[in-house]
Formats: sequence, C-alpha cells, structure tokens
Amino acid sequence: MEFHGTTILAVKKNGTIAVAGDGQVTLGGTIVKHSAKKVRRIYNDKIIVGFAGATADALNLFDKLEAKLERFNGNLIKAAVELAKEWRTDKYLRRLEAMMIAVDKKSILLISGSGDVIEPDDNFISIGSGGVAAHAAAQALIENTEYDAEVILKKSMEIVAKLCIYTNDSIVIESIKN
Repeated sequence: MEFHGTTILAVKKNGTIAVAGDGQVTLGGTIVKHSAKKVRRIYNDKIIVGFAGATADALNLFDKLEAKLERFNGNLIKAAVELAKEWRTDKYLRRLEAMMIAVDKKSILLISGSGDVIEPDDNFISIGSGGVAAHAAAQALIENTEYDAEVILKKSMEIVAKLCIYTNDSIVIESIKN
C-alpha cells in the first residue's frame, strides 16, 4: 500500500512569506491520520519547510537541508542547490519520494529529487496532490483581493480540501514577516 497526497502552498505578499499544509495522511483508500504536521520551522525558526510525499523520506530531507543550512550559514538558496545536487546523485537519496517547499525572508523555493531548485516568478508555488487546485485558488485570490498571505493560504487550502480527496481542512500555517 502507498501513502498518498497532501497539499503544500507558499505565498509571498506584502512583506510576509507563509506556507500552509493540510494534515491528512492516507494509506491506500483509507485516511489514517487527520492532523499530521507537514509544515515546520527549521534552522533556528528562520526557515519554513513543507513536504509532500513519504513522511520518513521528507524528515530525512529536513535533516539534510538543516545540515546544509548550518554549513552555509543560513543561505537557503546555496543550501537548497547543494541538497538537490546530493539528492540527485547519491545512490540512497535519489530513491527518496518527497518534494519540498522551503522559504526564508526573501525566497520561496521548490526542491525536488530530480535536481530542481525552482523559485517561482509569481511569488507563490504549490506541490502535492492538491497542488494544481491550490495554485489556481491562490492566483485568483492574489489577483482579485487585498487579502494578506495568511488569509490567501487559509482560503485556498479550504477550497482544495473540498476538491481533493487526499487533502483535508486541518491546516497548519507558518509565516515569516519582514
């Protein structure tokens, strides 16, 4: 049986970068947990990360990213690039099944095992089973409202929870203000 889905969404607006994730964990066609925490702070609470994919793999990657951040004095972009290089080339790591979004005061990054480190053009990005719906909802709210980042995340994730069977409304939001 395979663990499925989640939705992680990051938005940068008006000096705030925030990340949201739902809490649902499914095994096959069964919900096995409603309140998993897939968004957390690392590196002395200066970096927020969210993951989609296998939990053990993601926790391993959190640890590796934090070690890279220590090595590069908190430089998120340098740490993310080094993690992606190692993730892609290491025999063990390249088998990990997860994706990450990592943010600091300046940057939003998507980090994947295929070697990708992507900084979005539009100041928001999403991953996971509900990622496309989250992206569309966030874009509509950003373009048509004056909501702040946290409200955009909350409303977007509530929309996704109504559409994606692998996403629930047990939402965790973490933010960094400039």
